[in-house]
Amino acid sequence: MLDLSYGLADLLPFIAIGFAAQLVDGALGMAFGVISTTLLLSLGVPPAAASAGVHTVESFTTGVSGASHILHRNVDWRLFARLVIPGVIGGILGAYVLTQIDAGTARPFILAYLAAIGIYLLWRGIKYPPVSKRPKIIEPLGLAGGFLDAAGGGGWGPVVTSNLLVQGAEPRTVIGTVSASEFVLTVTISATFILTLGWEMFTTATVGLLIGGVAAAPLGAFVAKRAPARALLVLVGVLLILTSAYGIYRALS
Repeated sequence: MLDLSYGLADLLPFIAIGFAAQLVDGALGMAFGVISTTLLLSLGVPPAAASAGVHTVESFTTGVSGASHILHRNVDWRLFARLVIPGVIGGILGAYVLTQIDAGTARPFILAYLAAIGIYLLWRGIKYPPVSKRPKIIEPLGLAGGFLDAAGGGGWGPVVTSNLLVQGAEPRTVIGTVSASEFVLTVTISATFILTLGWEMFTTATVGLLIGGVAAAPLGAFVAKRAPARALLVLVGVLLILTSAYGIYRALS
């Protein structure tokens, strides 16, 4: 049963974590899971509870974030359609693989690849002003991003956003489109999970993350719309490097 006995003082740390994580995710198209899970673990939340809670919250925050990006006209609907269908297929395949084998062995290699992409984006953002052009490789990215998100516990934002930016797509519409399409993917992957766990997943941490994440979602979309393309490119590169390096450290330690 849902426990309503906790007060505002209990919720505040988790509201702050949800707000900060979603602000970054909404503005840069990635990292809600990485940031919130890391901070929850640092507060002493058990790993399984942190992972399950974050996964549940993302079903709601991605919806609000996607709606906010749509309102700010950050979504390219043609790109959205080409990402969502293979993304859902990849998510279903990834969920199946997760029940059959351990996908964690490949995680350090994927993170190393994302760190390299981050270095490249950082270098390009500093050295060369972004020149927008339509990306050509889209469906394979959606398939890979959906698969890794389900099988590896995350990957849609980092894989899809970073690779579309490498191809020269406009940062604002990439971030908005990836965020909006993530809602469809997250609901597809999470439906059984949420129905199975029900209200028991709504712990203090989950409720706090949900409040903070939903509150920050509109602000992230606003930042993505207003920030210069060059700044977004640099920030995505820095975020990829930091989160991938931390992930590699945890995977190898």
